[in-house]
Amino acid sequence: MKRYSYTLGVIVGVVSLLTACVGDLDVTPIDPNLSTADKIYKTPDDYKRGLAKLYATFALSGQQGPSGNPDIAGIDEGFGNYLRQYWNCQELTTDEAVIAWNDATIKDFHYHTWTPNDVFIGAVYSRIMYTVALSNEFIRASKKSNDAEVTRMRAEARFLRALAYYHAIDLFGNPPFITEDDAPGSSFPDQIDRASLFAYIESELIDIEDDLGAPKFEYGRADQAALWMLQAKLYLNAEVYIGEAKYTEAITALNKVIAAPYSLATNYLHNFVADNNTSPELIFSINYDEVNTQSYGGMVYLIHAPVGGSMPATSLFGVNGGWGGIRTTKALVNKFPVPDEDTDARALFWEDGQSLEIADIGTFTDGYSIAKFRNRKLDGSQATGNAPGDFVNTDYPMFRLADAYLMYAEAVERGGTGGTANALDLVNDIRERAFGDASGNIVDAQLTLDFILDERARELYWEGHRRTDLIRFGKFTGGAYLWPWKGNVAAGTATESYRDLFPIPAADRGANPKLDQNDGY
Repeated sequence: MKRYSYTLGVIVGVVSLLTACVGDLDVTPIDPNLSTADKIYKTPDDYKRGLAKLYATFALSGQQGPSGNPDIAGIDEGFGNYLRQYWNCQELTTDEAVIAWNDATIKDFHYHTWTPNDVFIGAVYSRIMYTVALSNEFIRASKKSNDAEVTRMRAEARFLRALAYYHAIDLFGNPPFITEDDAPGSSFPDQIDRASLFAYIESELIDIEDDLGAPKFEYGRADQAALWMLQAKLYLNAEVYIGEAKYTEAITALNKVIAAPYSLATNYLHNFVADNNTSPELIFSINYDEVNTQSYGGMVYLIHAPVGGSMPATSLFGVNGGWGGIRTTKALVNKFPVPDEDTDARALFWEDGQSLEIADIGTFTDGYSIAKFRNRKLDGSQATGNAPGDFVNTDYPMFRLADAYLMYAEAVERGGTGGTANALDLVNDIRERAFGDASGNIVDAQLTLDFILDERARELYWEGHRRTDLIRFGKFTGGAYLWPWKGNVAAGTATESYRDLFPIPAADRGANPKLDQNDGY
């Protein structure tokens, strides 16, 4: 299986810059013997090892995996994983996911009752800023090299920083802001407003486009297609972020993605199994394998946590047991006319022993589970020669082509300059894969914004898009759209509009006097 190997032995010496970015968490290098950048980076291979650490900040939480030598002191390594907590923010807060556990304040996500003291919000905030700080140091160190390969790697580091800042603008709106031009630890980071951060991300992506590798130059690494997807997401959400429509700009970026050498996988499930690195559809992934990326977050979480009850952990999911945690609500299930993968291949629900209704979020069998992510190959065979265990080989599909198709259709429907007929064809391509033929195809009159929102749920559930989608459509907070247990009411109830943003963690505000709190908190 071709993977981009994460080398964990390199960590740069500016992590102390984060002291004022994550409050009372003691964010300093754990090992005092770690080398600093000026001693580490001598050759392109040295830079590649350092770059691998930047990619690893999304997948892992420490230096050895799965635990025991964390990047950041003060956060449980399983809870503190970037991808795990980003997913929780994007999914547990919506109609697509609930969780049975009583870990700290985890249920507050679905109830929309979180506060600035929430440990999980603090975790994702600190991971974002940690990725930014490490990226800054790599970018700073790499400027001393004119090697063409190092120039490309520097562009990758700038992309990863832009991706982290995109998560920050989406989740927090007005985060602290630091770049490679800020001397590490010299002062408290300034807070940046949402419009200025939007402009910064936009300018960074424009500036690095020519320096990134061509699409598919190496699986799992950021290339120009990944950049175009991030541009498109920034522009598609511009009305939320800056109050200005940029749908034509989104279409321009998406046209580049659609023209790139990607295609829809013949089988929908191919995108979510242990050999999904062979899917022609994945544009950018967070890579996992059971040897080199051991973590209790990320894909380990997304494969173990939905398994419980009567679900066959080993034979279907390729792991040694389930954690009995996350399921979905009937609001998602009911978006499928028949919640059966024989009718729509995307309806990967586990119903046996599960009830559709959720009387008690804490009971795993209340609510259908999801059988979407699996640690077995597409043909059902074991992912490796080893017996199923704790860790997995399935990569996280952060950006894939079907998302680009649906984004294109939405941007056209919102008034962007593009082809309506082309938008309809792209949506029907997705539906023909789902239904196996043209029986699920729609006509132009059916291609409405409401349809697109529901189709995004059917196609992209549990892939980390739902909160952002609901906010863009005005249905995340308020009472326009209710789902079970929204607002901690069984039938759902309206919630406060200020919760479209998460709060700046109280601990960070206590540490950094330059930070103002988001409205409502």
